[in-house]
Amino acid sequence: MLALALPLTADERVKDERVKVVTSFSILGDLTQEIGGDRIQLTNLVGADEDAHVYQPTPDDGRALLAADLIIANGLGFEPWLYRLVESTETSAQVVEATRGVLPIWLEEDGEKVPDPHAWQNLANARIYIANITQALSNAAPAHAAYFAEQEQAYAERLAELLADARSEIERLEPSQRNVVTSHDAFGYLGQAYGLNFVAPQGLSTETEPSAQEVAALIRQIRESGIGAVFVENIRDPRLIRQIAEEGGAVVGGTLYSDALASEGPASSYLGMYRHNITTLAEALRTAAATP
Repeated sequence: MLALALPLTADERVKDERVKVVTSFSILGDLTQEIGGDRIQLTNLVGADEDAHVYQPTPDDGRALLAADLIIANGLGFEPWLYRLVESTETSAQVVEATRGVLPIWLEEDGEKVPDPHAWQNLANARIYIANITQALSNAAPAHAAYFAEQEQAYAERLAELLADARSEIERLEPSQRNVVTSHDAFGYLGQAYGLNFVAPQGLSTETEPSAQEVAALIRQIRESGIGAVFVENIRDPRLIRQIAEEGGAVVGGTLYSDALASEGPASSYLGMYRHNITTLAEALRTAAATP
């Protein structure tokens, strides 16, 4: 006797129809999951606490791209390895850049003007990210467009709440307390949004190490500018920053999350990461200013 196939339940149909999405790194993965919810099957390539600047794709990454309906990249030159992988696999998946419509900060890197890719460090840009993600998901799965729009609206409200809290926190800092040293140049958008001055021994990418002359110049700047606190990053070896702090007469104010979420804890989501960074910066800079 032949067994009759039972009809799929509503939950099973939703799971069967999920959009297969690949994101390039953990922050983008979290934003996409927030919008896509249970209507997507997400594969993220560069995980939490990992450095996308120096990432080496694996064969599994290639297979994920081949199986994907949609690939979401940051763009602005952040993950060139992803575009090489797209080309080599000849995947038919649509590639969408979450930064489409962002007004980039342009910096000089090795004698050339290049866009700063770390646009997620400004919450106003995060609003652009989720709009682009929502549109891309809706194009890939029109039947779920209303759901994605609802998810976007709910998340936008959480972004607005965090934006108000961040502004309130930073506004309490005096102008003299707004100079910050980090490992690499990843916080320009945050500085632009809140009037903070970030300096770093490394440029936009973590692929090359700063020279001894660049480190010495930064130490002099810390001494001359009276910078009281420097910060390590979760994706970088903290030893250089600790050396710079010691020789510059500053303290290490804590860990900031630049290009990746934390593996666990409050900074393991984008909103949690951003709140952690703002709170850590504000508290350390105020404490350093109050220390004789």
